[in-house]
Amino acid sequence: MYSKATARDSQHQLIERYAPLVKRIAYHLLARLPASVQVDDLIQAGMIGLLEASRKYDAGKGASFETFAGIRIRGAMLDEVRKGDWAPRSVHRNSRMVSDAIRKIEARTGRDAKDQEVAAELQLSLEDYYGILGDTLGSRLFSFDDLLQEGENGGLQEDMSSLHHGPSHELEDDRFQAALVDAIGNLPERERLVLSLYYDEELNLKEIGEVLGVSESRVSQLHSQCAARLRARLGEWRA
Repeated sequence: MYSKATARDSQHQLIERYAPLVKRIAYHLLARLPASVQVDDLIQAGMIGLLEASRKYDAGKGASFETFAGIRIRGAMLDEVRKGDWAPRSVHRNSRMVSDAIRKIEARTGRDAKDQEVAAELQLSLEDYYGILGDTLGSRLFSFDDLLQEGENGGLQEDMSSLHHGPSHELEDDRFQAALVDAIGNLPERERLVLSLYYDEELNLKEIGEVLGVSESRVSQLHSQCAARLRARLGEWRA
C-alpha cells in the first residue's frame, strides 16, 4: 500500500534532485533585477515554490515535473520580488497605456500593431515610445501566469496558482492556458522568438541580441512590447 511515509520519501527525493534548478533560476532572474535584490532571498522563495510543486504535481496532466516545478519556482521568486515593488507608479501607468493602445489599434485594423502606430496612438515620438518600453522591462518581469493579475496600482499581485481552489478554478485556468498558448502563437515572429529564447532557452538580453542581430536595448523593447501585446489580447481575462 502506498503510505504517507512513501509519499514523504518521494517528495524528499524530488526536492533533492531539483534543488539545483532553484539556484539556476535564481541567478537567471537576478541578472535582470536591481542590486537591492539578494540571491539568497530568491533561492529561499524558490525552495518554497519547489516544495509546493512536489506536493501538487499531477503526472496525469501531461507536463513534466521539471516544467511544472520551474513555473512554480519562478512564480514564488517573482512573488518575493513584488513584495518590494520598486517601480514608480508612472511606469505601471505607462505599461497599461501601451497595452490599451495596442488593443485599440489591433481592434481597428485586424492585424499586429506596429511600433510607429502605437507611438502615434499615444501621441509620442518613436524614441519616447521606445523609452517607455525600456523602462518597463526592468520593473515588470512576468511569468506567463502573471500576465493578467494586475492590481489597482498596476502592480502584478497574484499568481494563477493561488486560484486553484476547486474544479471550476482549475477549468478556468485550463481555459486561460489555452487562450495564452493561442495568443503566443499569434505574436509577431520576432516577439515570439524573443519569448522562446528568454524563457525557454534562458538566454540573457545580450545573447538574444546576438542571435537576432540587434542591440540589447532593442531586445528589451521587443520583450516589453510582447508583454504589452499579450496583455492587450487577453484583456477579457482581467475580470
